[in-house]
Amino acid sequence: MLKGKTVLLGVTGSIAAYKIANLASMLSKLNADIHVLMTKNATNFINPVTFETLTGNKCIVDTFDRNFQFHVAHISLAKKADVVLIAPASANVIAKMANGIADDMLTTTVLACKCKKIVSPAMNTNMYHNEIVQHNIQKLKQYGFEVIKPDNGILACKDVGDGKMPSEKVLVDYILKEIAYQKDLLGKKVIITAGPTQESIDPVRYITNHSTGKMGYELARACMLRGAEVTLVSGVTSLQKPPFVTVVDVKSAGDMFEAMKERFLQNDIIIKAAAVADYRVKEISAQKMKKGAEESLTLELVKNPDILRGLCEYRNSFLQERGQGEGLIIGPTIVGFCAESENLLENAKEKITKKGCDYLVANDISRKDIGFGSDDNEVVILDKNGGMKRLEKSTKTVIARKILEYINE
Repeated sequence: MLKGKTVLLGVTGSIAAYKIANLASMLSKLNADIHVLMTKNATNFINPVTFETLTGNKCIVDTFDRNFQFHVAHISLAKKADVVLIAPASANVIAKMANGIADDMLTTTVLACKCKKIVSPAMNTNMYHNEIVQHNIQKLKQYGFEVIKPDNGILACKDVGDGKMPSEKVLVDYILKEIAYQKDLLGKKVIITAGPTQESIDPVRYITNHSTGKMGYELARACMLRGAEVTLVSGVTSLQKPPFVTVVDVKSAGDMFEAMKERFLQNDIIIKAAAVADYRVKEISAQKMKKGAEESLTLELVKNPDILRGLCEYRNSFLQERGQGEGLIIGPTIVGFCAESENLLENAKEKITKKGCDYLVANDISRKDIGFGSDDNEVVILDKNGGMKRLEKSTKTVIARKILEYINE
């Protein structure tokens, strides 16, 4: 994912420095070219040899290292860097960067960098909340630095409060957000539905389906990484919420429809990837239904609203009121999903006409190796003008990326 990208890691004198070894390992597995710069104080917490082993590059501490390459190191690294992360960032180094002081290799290189610079403060909670430190952090933000808010928890000094460096996964997420993909969705707003809906029978039981929400969550993450402002309307899942995405939690089809109607015209792209229950119980029991002597139980079901079709009709009526020409997509682009167990293409072609969406992604749920509950998928994308593209079996991460590429084309 990060092949061809250069990441500079600045490590300062904080006990959290040991976490950066795992961060470097994680970035290396993503094929990034990683260069580590350490302050002399940082070497008291972790040995530079650790980073050299993990990255394959010399770890730089001394600005005047005579054993380094001939070119001016801090300038050459600054020119090739795609992103800089200073983590952990001590109060001392934050103060230096905020005031343009460059007295070691780390601060000198950061001052020469034109790429995005990210800072993860880590220190005692009283130091972090000191007015001077907060003022320096605000200065960094004014100069275009992105500052990661520290976690609240038990610190190395046994104090409890803000100042704990976030997990390595969080730090990776910030780097990926910045450099993983080109920002071809920058300035766009995208709203996505994901996961199953739940239709209550009584306070204990409900009707649902086998959807896990993985496809919708991967689409949300992919849109975010391409620069979009993303809202995820999610049914109940066990998945971790994607970073840098606004999540709206819902349960029933009715809840999801209301959440979408309230927001969808504010967006440029709507992706309906949720598996919505077609029916709900007509009368929900206020109390838990007791098991009787009868051998069977009959529930009367009524149709749920067709969210995809309803949104398409709402968009079209909205445009007609404003006198837009037929066939033009001037409102939001709408992408639907359909799950089929037979006659995939025939059913999908019928549905894209019936629903009125611009694109329809068809899944074959009869196969056990893809679709519901799987990390993989294989889909066919149809567009309203008769175009079609088959995406062969791959991870849902890759499928999400290819769906977005097709829509952008």
